[in-house]
Parts: sequence; structure tokens; C-alpha cells
Amino acid sequence: MSRTDLRGGRPGAWRHPYLDSPTGFVALAHRGFSLDGLENSLAAFAAARALGFGYVETDAHATSDGVAVALHDASLDRTTDGTGMVADLPWARVRDARIGGVEPVPLLEDVLGTWPDLRVNVDVKADSAVGPVAAAIERTRAHERVCVASFSPARRRRTVERLTRPVATSTGTSEVAAFLLAARAGAPRSPFGALASWALRGADCLQVPERQGPLTVVDARTVAAAHAAGRQVHVWTINDPLEMGRLVGLGVDGIVTDRADLLREVLLARGRWA
Repeated sequence: MSRTDLRGGRPGAWRHPYLDSPTGFVALAHRGFSLDGLENSLAAFAAARALGFGYVETDAHATSDGVAVALHDASLDRTTDGTGMVADLPWARVRDARIGGVEPVPLLEDVLGTWPDLRVNVDVKADSAVGPVAAAIERTRAHERVCVASFSPARRRRTVERLTRPVATSTGTSEVAAFLLAARAGAPRSPFGALASWALRGADCLQVPERQGPLTVVDARTVAAAHAAGRQVHVWTINDPLEMGRLVGLGVDGIVTDRADLLREVLLARGRWA
């Protein structure tokens, strides 16, 4: 891992290579790219790659025999022609299910290993997936290309603790809540700014929705507070080109989208696409 300066943050601070996009912007294809309901399939990830995306987002569950799979839901029912909870089924059963009736459920290891330069944001969805996800990262030696995420900071920590080398990490729900309270309370250079930095101490980037119900999460104040803490801000899941452009103008560092095709056009128009 190399030592680089963080924009607006602490000079000389460590930053994980995952965050070093060639254009300075992290464009994440959410569950790959498919307009046909083939989310989290190798075909969807290949489509994102074909568009030129260097980053994808995926989710991970584990089968009953400890195999990490790229799948958002805890069950097969919504996205595949199979049924049942992934955690209750062996890999031999899960691999027979077809996403959208046509594409197999991929191993997380295949997502990490098929494209050796692809950077992958992995949301660890269940406690049972902690060990299998770590094992998949270890086997593919993908540490420099992975960001481990989870709504649960404890789950994220348990995953990272099993690894032999650092990966990037993003914030969990409780960390985001603590950060927002501090960021809203005072300027980045105030004592509240120090509290905002403390709230983000366990993660390399802040990955958040633009809004949560009536609450605006991403605005000029929260972006400034995150940057003062030396953390990037990635916003999910943005599918409207006008909103994409507004957020780029606001200074966010990344966008997660289902419409990789539209985000590509927005970034091309602004010279933020490599």
C-alpha cells in the first residue's frame, strides 16, 4: 500500500489503493449493469466492464456449506428461478438457480477473479458470510481491489480481521448516524469536526444514500466534514442524470448507480471518465 495525500484531509495519511481512481472519481456499477433484471450475475458485471467501468458493487451471502455467493437477497426467490434461504442451502443447490431464469448465481470468488483489475465493493449481508467472504478475498489475493462494506460495523470488522492484508472499508449505519450528528452540529475545524472524524475512524470512505426518509444525508456540510476527516463520499443509488450531475458538482467522490450507461455519459461530459 502506498502513502498518498487525501484531498482536504490529513497530509500524508494512508489511503487504500482501492480509492485511487484514475480520474479521481469512483463510478460504481450497482450489482453490475443490466436492464433485464440480471443483477449480480457475471453477465451484468461483464456489461459494466464493457462500458469501461473499473468499479462494481456487489453483495455477499454464504451457503450452508460455507461458499460465498454474489447475491443481494437472503433468499433465491426474488431474483432467481429457485426458492429458499441461501444460508439453508448447499452450494450444489444454489448453483442450479438461474438469475432471471438464465444466469447462474456466481461465486464471489469468480467476481473477484474473472477481471484481475476490477475493483469490487462487497457488502457483507449476513454474519454467516464473514468467513466465506474473507476466504474468497484471500484466495483471489484481491485485497488492493476490494472495499468491504456492511450496515453492521461489527460484521465488517470481523471480516477484515480475518484477512492477511488490508482492504478498503466503508461506514456502517451507526457510524453514519454519529458522523451526521457531529457534522450538522459544527464546522469541520470545530470540536464537532473532531467528533465527526472520530465517528469515521474505522472506515476509509463514507458510503451513504443521498437522503434517508425526510433527512438529507449528503449536502455541502457533510461532504466538507467527510473531506476534512480525510474520507471520500460515495452516494447510492443514483439513477437520474440530473441528480448525478448535481452531486458531482457538490464534490462527492463517487456514485453508485443501476444506470451505468447514464453515469458514464454524465462523467464523460465533465471530463471525469478515463
